[in-house]
Amino acid sequence: MIKKPVYFLLLLLFITGNSVHSQVNDAQMWLSVNLEKKLTPALSIGFTQELRLNENITEAGTIFSDLGVSYRFSKRFKAGASYRFTLKRRLDDTYERKNSWYVEGSYREKIKPVAMILRIRYQSHYDEAFTSETAAIPENHLRAKLTLKYDLDKKFEPYIYSEVFFRTGMSSKQSFDQLRLCAGIEYSFNRMHLVDLHYLFCREYGVNHPETDYVIGISYYFSF
Repeated sequence: MIKKPVYFLLLLLFITGNSVHSQVNDAQMWLSVNLEKKLTPALSIGFTQELRLNENITEAGTIFSDLGVSYRFSKRFKAGASYRFTLKRRLDDTYERKNSWYVEGSYREKIKPVAMILRIRYQSHYDEAFTSETAAIPENHLRAKLTLKYDLDKKFEPYIYSEVFFRTGMSSKQSFDQLRLCAGIEYSFNRMHLVDLHYLFCREYGVNHPETDYVIGISYYFSF
């Protein structure tokens, strides 16, 4: 049951990484710190600070702060909502301020040694006010992410995931506009501290000059 999605994600990682040619390519590094405070066994609040270095890892392209709350209904089901404030670099080296929010739900199924997590997220973000005639019109996306983790019963846990972005309110031919494929490994020092190292492939669709990003990611998680 688990083997088919594993083979499917591995095939996507191989084919897309080797056969896709884009007009714009960029090497990036994403660095993040993630804090989680458990208010009850089921209810948690979280904060994320992330820096995304682009232009071949030479400039701070995107900086965002994310504050949210999540609730675990059971071992399988979890839901949450978050607010995000983003600074995105312009061509003149100034930063545009963006505001966004999202809600999400996830389902986890485990058939040892593989755990499968399906997450659905609906997000809406707004450009900086008064910068254009459409600044007050939100850009909405529905994101579907499938993650497969290999549970080794050790401190480290390898994983792969695929995530697709669908822009809502557009025709079906234009709605799919981004694909992410990722492979990584998590290392748990203990129950409170975890480090995640990963390599991410990200490609745009439905635009005149689609960008393909090759990302090295380092994330630190602290839960208390």
